[in-house]
Amino acid sequence: MIESASHAATEQELDEEAARPVVFEALLTPYRSLSPRGFLILMSAVACVAFAAGMTFFQLGAWPVPGFMGAEVLLIYGAFKINYRRAKGFERLELTADRLTVRRVDHWGEETTWRFQPYWLRIEIADPPEPDSPLSLRSHGRSLTIGGFLSAQERLELAKTLRAELAKLRQPAPPAPAA
Repeated sequence: MIESASHAATEQELDEEAARPVVFEALLTPYRSLSPRGFLILMSAVACVAFAAGMTFFQLGAWPVPGFMGAEVLLIYGAFKINYRRAKGFERLELTADRLTVRRVDHWGEETTWRFQPYWLRIEIADPPEPDSPLSLRSHGRSLTIGGFLSAQERLELAKTLRAELAKLRQPAPPAPAA
């Protein structure tokens, strides 16, 4: 069963979910290789090079060039800020005995929640994964692609882990000892 909701969870829903023991939990976040300190160093270097080149062109009589150099620096800065803003999005997976909950929060803070019944859930990914092969959760004719910002190898590892956890849940309970 797939449930999708774009509304904030009520207190009762949160209490019910907190009462279930979590079997598996994963927080998926986009990787950003440039730290804030690295960003500051990079932008300082770009600004210094642009300023030096702009002043050289200005002295040679090409006075409009420094304005374009400044515009380039602002465009680079804006592109990095957009990239860092998008890095605030994440996906959280929580598997309990009766439900897999996927919460996706985008870079604006908008949250969407999907719920799957683990018994019917299929995990699909190409093995070996191609760079753009999606990791899909499928149940009852519907599907949800998760981990789009992960590398192909990370998606494959997540798929294997999810499959293993689902297999554990699907195993029948051992018979009770006779008294």
